[in-house]
Amino acid sequence: MGKDRETAFEDLIEKAGGCAVIDGGFATQLERHGAIFNDPLWSALCLIKDPDLIKRVHLEYLEAGADILITSSYQATLPGFLSRGLSIEEGELLLAKSVKLAVEARDSFWDSVERTPGHGFNRALVSASIGSYGAYLADGSEYSGCYGPEVNLDKLKDFHRRRLQVLVEAGPDLLAFETIPNKLEAKACVELLEEENIKVPAWICFSTVDGENAPSGESFEECLDVINKSNRVRAVGINCAPPHFSESLIYKFKELTKKAIVVYPNSGEVWDGRAKRWLPSKCFGDDKFEFFALRWRDAGAKLIGGCCRTSPSTIQAISKALKNGPAQRK
Repeated sequence: MGKDRETAFEDLIEKAGGCAVIDGGFATQLERHGAIFNDPLWSALCLIKDPDLIKRVHLEYLEAGADILITSSYQATLPGFLSRGLSIEEGELLLAKSVKLAVEARDSFWDSVERTPGHGFNRALVSASIGSYGAYLADGSEYSGCYGPEVNLDKLKDFHRRRLQVLVEAGPDLLAFETIPNKLEAKACVELLEEENIKVPAWICFSTVDGENAPSGESFEECLDVINKSNRVRAVGINCAPPHFSESLIYKFKELTKKAIVVYPNSGEVWDGRAKRWLPSKCFGDDKFEFFALRWRDAGAKLIGGCCRTSPSTIQAISKALKNGPAQRK
């Protein structure tokens, strides 16, 4: 099964013409449909309150041309669910549900299009989202890397371990460790994949606030050195950073690793972790994403998508650029 998944990952990139399209902002799209996230669980709240809406958003991204769906588990953690009064069993069921909803959306979409000649879509893969420790804290520390002296390697591995096990058991095609802010957590992810003998291909994405280093101030050379030693990590890159950082970082990562490079930036708006709001800033519109997706691909990215504040129309623009657009369903 592990070998099949690994082959599926490589095959998808090839079928997509050498660069696969990841979906876009999840909470952003849920909010557009009326969901409210004034809660530390953020988009994971929808797993409890409105799972049908999660499936609807997955379908919208598939229709836009996404080759990879990322599950709604970024902010879904067992400690987070426990703090809301749920049991461990209930929390584990919700984690598994995040994968199930994405798989169901993928399967139903594929059933509906594969009988249409020349439809232009690829059968999407489902990547289980594993947000950083900072994402669980919901204090913006995934953009600072400052976890404090009491957070060591073992604590980070213990934090991620059971969630990783549950998500893997739910049967995703890929694993996405997202907004990792420092070398320590990257090392925890790599060691955990080894300790748990995880056969599902993984990617690890860092955040960055200066476009040069990890949020902790550590160089990407240091951070990638840890990841390059792992055969279980198939791709590495940047997510939820301003898009104008992407091109130079792809070139930098090309020098530092032989792994596939993944980028899915936010729209360019800046999240204020303390005020819990998006600050106005210089943003990329869909037209810029369409233009720069080609540059990012030409620079060496193998997976490209969007993060916070991007939408299905953004992903459609990226897909159009990279594949001359999937045939749209009438």
